[in-house]
Amino acid sequence: MKGKWLWVDGKIKIPKVRDDIEGSPVIAIDTEYDSFRYFREKLCLLQIGTEQRIYLIDPLDTATDLAFLGAVFADPNRVKVIHAGDNDIRILNRDYGFEFANVFDTHRAASLLGSNHLSLSSVIEQYLGLRLEKPKKMQRSRWEKRPLTEEQLNYAVEDTQYLIPLYRRLNAEIEARGLQWQAERAFEGIAAVRWAEKKFNLRGYRGIPGYDTLPAEKKRRLRDLYRWRFRKAQQTNTARFMILSDQDLFDIAKIDAVSLDGLIRNGGLSPKKAKHFGNEILNVLSGAEAEEKSR
Repeated sequence: MKGKWLWVDGKIKIPKVRDDIEGSPVIAIDTEYDSFRYFREKLCLLQIGTEQRIYLIDPLDTATDLAFLGAVFADPNRVKVIHAGDNDIRILNRDYGFEFANVFDTHRAASLLGSNHLSLSSVIEQYLGLRLEKPKKMQRSRWEKRPLTEEQLNYAVEDTQYLIPLYRRLNAEIEARGLQWQAERAFEGIAAVRWAEKKFNLRGYRGIPGYDTLPAEKKRRLRDLYRWRFRKAQQTNTARFMILSDQDLFDIAKIDAVSLDGLIRNGGLSPKKAKHFGNEILNVLSGAEAEEKSR
């Protein structure tokens, strides 16, 4: 594996890690989080890079004390280097209340300098002359699983180890072109971002394929199922598609027999999902029927 790195969880004493990070005038920050399987992004790994080492910090280990990072991130005299780090900052502020000052975003810096290809690997290749292989499948990797695979660890380290030299190169270019003021304004905006809960789209169900083919009463069913799925996803912190897909909602909305057996036989609901959600779905459908009868 490239670069010096250390896995940090409750079993590793924080003081040594803390001394290196607190003694570094420039640190690199990255995270790995799962926004695919969860309603709210789940932070699964925090990477902090110094000139000496990359620290892979496990936020899922409840014994890992990250409190000292609050002062580090908020220190205006220490540069925090990120790449397209808006979501990293949002999640770290949401989960730990961390505030950020003196942020340098290599994505925004490269854009300001006129780069057209702004992925981390593209910016590294353009400014450092290094070619990285960044498999896209890793973006949806199961980052909450432990232990992480060697491929995951490689990915996490590589994402972080070039940020500090990239910062030095980009910052020099910004200063040479007199773009410090524009860069500072952009970085201040990134440091100030905050996480917000997903908003419910009141008319989203109308965009489900097949909606226009349904009669009025089944359109109301689809509407109510759509609302129920959002609430269920929010309550359980589960991605909506993992509860029921849009196709599932449509298939259930159009069935005639409103029963648990009908949901499985005619609505295409799996026995497992029928066990978990069947009664709630029947209640939703019953409510839609009652609304229809009251009209």
